[in-house]
Amino acid sequence: MTVRTPLVYNGSQLQEMKASDLANIYKVAAYYYGQSPAVTLTVAGSGGNLTSMNDTRLQAGAVSTSSGGYPSEGTTAEPSTVTTSYQRITQTVGTANITTSDTGKTFPIYWTGTQVRAMTQQDFIDTFVQPTIDVMALGSTTSAQGGTYFISTSSSVAGATLVSATPVFTDTRADTSLYTADQIGEALDQPQTITNYYLLKIDGEIGTGGSYNPPIFLDASNNLKQYSTADIGALLQEYVKNAVVNTAGYRLRYNIDGSGTLRGSAMVNTVLTGGSGNYQTRLVGSNDYRAQEFPDGTPATANTYSFKIAKS
Repeated sequence: MTVRTPLVYNGSQLQEMKASDLANIYKVAAYYYGQSPAVTLTVAGSGGNLTSMNDTRLQAGAVSTSSGGYPSEGTTAEPSTVTTSYQRITQTVGTANITTSDTGKTFPIYWTGTQVRAMTQQDFIDTFVQPTIDVMALGSTTSAQGGTYFISTSSSVAGATLVSATPVFTDTRADTSLYTADQIGEALDQPQTITNYYLLKIDGEIGTGGSYNPPIFLDASNNLKQYSTADIGALLQEYVKNAVVNTAGYRLRYNIDGSGTLRGSAMVNTVLTGGSGNYQTRLVGSNDYRAQEFPDGTPATANTYSFKIAKS
């Protein structure tokens, strides 16, 4: 692996890129990748190919009736668990390849110590492409991670685009306020939504605040020129897309609870715990005695799901 230090024009002369210059080029690469990502995620009501996630909650036990007195607590049905499975995220890996040939002047220049020289294709990959993907795969959700995805409890996040208004996971619990003795015999399952979790895609930006210092290349007549944003962007996009799909160690993929780095909010499934069933009775008529056990307990985390980005 050979990382070169590209040259830029500082307004009066050529100089080697600083770390901040390189960081801005990585942002340019991520931004252009995000305009046509090679690995995409979509959301639908069901049928996704990422791991299924289960939301669990309690519901009331079935009502018990008697004509000669209230059914005892020992004979009434206990609250039971309702499970809802969410498998709404579909990952699609597209195809990508390199079509731009190395003419000997295709890529940015650097200073050897004695002369200006154009990078080779591998130099370009080592200097720009792989470091860009390293940054894209971090757990952060800044513009430097443009074109990648994360989970949020909000459907509107600055610098990101909502993939779908359909939550990828919803945490629910029994709404204990809705269970009352005078309504014994009503619906067993009366949930409340605690938290919705959404999938968003990071927009990215060109450099910092739209500003960056473009690298320099040699034209056909060996003149020094700055890349246009469109030209360097297209070159970076092509190579980043190819690496994300095809290059071992730099393939980007998403998963639930697998290897990699947590991206955004962990998805928490909470339940009521510690209760024994809230036993209640109701007299409907002279020969209609009813009893039922309602959900009770204290909210607690049952389990947590982690949406991750991973290099492989």
